[in-house]
Order: sequence, then C-alpha cells, then structure tokens
Amino acid sequence: MRFERSHTRKAVALAVVSSLVLFTAACGGGDDGKSGSNGSAGGALEGRGPIKFATGKDTSGNLTNQVAAWNSQHPDEQVTVTELPESADQQRQQMISNAQIKSDEFSVLNLDVVWTAEFAANRWITPLPEDQFPDLGKLLPSTVETGKYRDKLYAVPVTSDGGLLYYRKDLLDKAGVKPPTTWAEMKDACAKVKALPEAKNASCYAGQFEKYEGLTVNFSEAINGAGGVVVGDDGKPNVDTPEALEGLKFLVDGFKSGEIPKAAITYTEEPGRRAFQEGNLIFHRNWPYVYALASKTDGSSKVAGKFGVAPLPGLKGPGVSTLGGHNYGISEFAKNKATAADFIKFMSSEERQKANVEKTSQAPTWASLYDDPELNKKFPYLAPLKASISTAKSRPKVVKYGDVTTAIQEAAYGALKQPGGTDPKQALTDLQTKLSSLITQ
Repeated sequence: MRFERSHTRKAVALAVVSSLVLFTAACGGGDDGKSGSNGSAGGALEGRGPIKFATGKDTSGNLTNQVAAWNSQHPDEQVTVTELPESADQQRQQMISNAQIKSDEFSVLNLDVVWTAEFAANRWITPLPEDQFPDLGKLLPSTVETGKYRDKLYAVPVTSDGGLLYYRKDLLDKAGVKPPTTWAEMKDACAKVKALPEAKNASCYAGQFEKYEGLTVNFSEAINGAGGVVVGDDGKPNVDTPEALEGLKFLVDGFKSGEIPKAAITYTEEPGRRAFQEGNLIFHRNWPYVYALASKTDGSSKVAGKFGVAPLPGLKGPGVSTLGGHNYGISEFAKNKATAADFIKFMSSEERQKANVEKTSQAPTWASLYDDPELNKKFPYLAPLKASISTAKSRPKVVKYGDVTTAIQEAAYGALKQPGGTDPKQALTDLQTKLSSLITQ
C-alpha cells in the first residue's frame, strides 16, 4: 500500500484525471429509480446515477482502464475519477475536509487501511451490510479486518500490501552472496557488493524516511523486526523498550554510517523507487507495485532483469512487514449509494483484481490469486508476499490516527535526521509519553 499511491510533499488542489460523460437515466433497484436521489441516513445504500471516485494519484497508470471497464457496462451510472495528491497525508486531509462540511463531492473513497477507525467513528463513511458483499469470505482474512470498526464493516479491501526487499540479484550473484535474512547479513552483503567496481558508488539500503505516513511504516517495521511493538495487542503503547531501541538504532546507525544515503531522509515511495531503478541502491524496501515498473524494458529502468525480491530482514531473522493496502468506502454524504456499492463490488471482484495485478503488480486481496499459476509465473514473489501479508502487523488502530501517526513521524524523523538527531532512547521515551496521552484520550 504505498502511500504515494503515496507522495509529494505539498499539494495545491484536487486534480480531476477523468471527466467522463455523465448520463442522466438511472437503472436498477434499491430506490425509486430516479437518478441522483440521495442515499438516506444511517448507511442506507440507496440512489442510482453518476458517482465520483476520490483516490490518491494513480502512479500505476491502470486505474483509467479499471474505471473504463465499469463505465462501458454502466452508461447511466458513470464514474468520474478525482485524483488527490500523491501524499497519503494530504489525501486524508482533503477527504476529511469534504466530510466535515458534509459535502457530497466524493462518493467512493479510496482509503488507506488505517483510516477505517477514524472515518467510521466520525461517521464520515457509511456502514456496509455484509450480506451485500458475499465475496468477503474469499479474501485474505487479515485484509477484511482492516475494513471493520467495532466488528462492523465500513470498507471493502481492494488492494493489500506487504513490504518487500528488492535487491540487485546480478550484483549479489557476482559477489557470491545470498539475499539477507538479517540486518547484519545485509550489511555484510553490501560490503562485498561494493567491492565490485560497478557497485562502488551504489548505496547499501533505503526505504521511505521522509516525514509522512511511509515513515510510520518503516519505523514500525524496524521496531517489529527487532521483536518490539509500537502499540501492543492490548491497545496500549509500549515503544520505550530495549527491543524498540534496537530497531530504531538500526535505522539511525544506517544514516550515521552512510549505508543509508543522506538523500533517503527525503525519500517517499517514488523517489526511492527511482533511485533503485537508476542503479543507485543495492537493497530497497518498497511495496509490490515496484516490481512491474522496475521490470519495464522501455529504458525507464536500468535494473530490468537484474533484480530479485525477498522478505524483509530483521534483527535475528526474517523481519515483519507492516500491513498496507487500500479499501473502498462510501461517503456518508454521497448521493447514489446503491451505485457506489455496486462499483465497489465490481472493483473488488476477482476478475478486476486479477486484471490489476497483471498490469501493476499490486497485491490483491483475493486469496485465490496468490495461487494462480499464470500470475505466479509472471510475479514469482506472490507466494512469499501472501505469507508476508498473513503475518503482517497493523499500524495502531485508533480513532485519533492522524495525531498518532504524526507523533510517530516526528519522533522517528528527529532521531534519523543526521547530524545532530535526537538520541534514540530519548526519542522513544518521549514518544511513549505522547502516545499514552493520545491513545487514552
């Protein structure tokens, strides 16, 4: 789930990617058949007609094809796509701003999986009757849970995500080293690879370390990879621990030593992807969507055919991914909610998810697609990705998620910013205090 699905640093305005022709006639049941009738309060899925789909910037280039498939079959219920900024933080803020004024500008919202609790608790999205979404049982269970708040369904998972370690297979093979399973092995592999003349100017490793949602993910993965937690299963923060300190020090020491390049403090998903594709990184943590882009043979990727994918490494063994992904929810203030519900069912279907995987390499939520022979031949990382998603840990499921993630980002960024960063132990002590205040309120 990338967050630049995920991120430029400053947004200026909503960009309308598609202004598709809107038709006026309505069809089908769920209401009196009048186009444009309002969905009633309390989550009733009523009203048919045109709708607007609010989503982050489509860096995959395939969303237009997916929406066009719906529009070709539903001439009276056309979907117009409204593209929000690349930054997940800015996407969330624009969705919230529209909800706070009860605007019907957006019908279907493409939500980061961790926004469910906040949007549901504030009644910005409509409860969804589970019996109207019969395919939920065929999805990965961990993804379905991300669409629930207090055991009630509010959003349907359309893509999932697990962090992966992209690596220069050609260079590792030449240096005689295997993909690392621990941080120490990765450091050792880097030293051997950089001894090769063609890799002497490459940096060892980078993830996403700009002060935005991706940093919350990378920080959480480092903490979990060392055996620690940010928030425990009991819902209480527990980040001021020796295990968490080991995780944060892995990142801080990487910046201090230069194994993580200084430029990575500004990396979101796309700048990091481009650095890897330009051949500037030996190892890179990113989401599955990178696979298709890095494999392009049109000249945009210098590493096409030269890279591999492995699970994230950890302190003493394989690491733990943060659960990513995107869910589709219906704005509480939307018109034509019956159409919105059908559009979600269409986009979350096995057929449409398979088509999306084939074009973008984004992780599906249908369990069957991870075992599809055709897809596995094209995307050999699917089997380990399924295991990664099944064991991934969620970010804190809290109503005040915006405040919580901001606190995490500030603490992590302060420690990573070198030289003169915050002492890692002090950063975690301060974060524990801040999270205790936010989560108990």
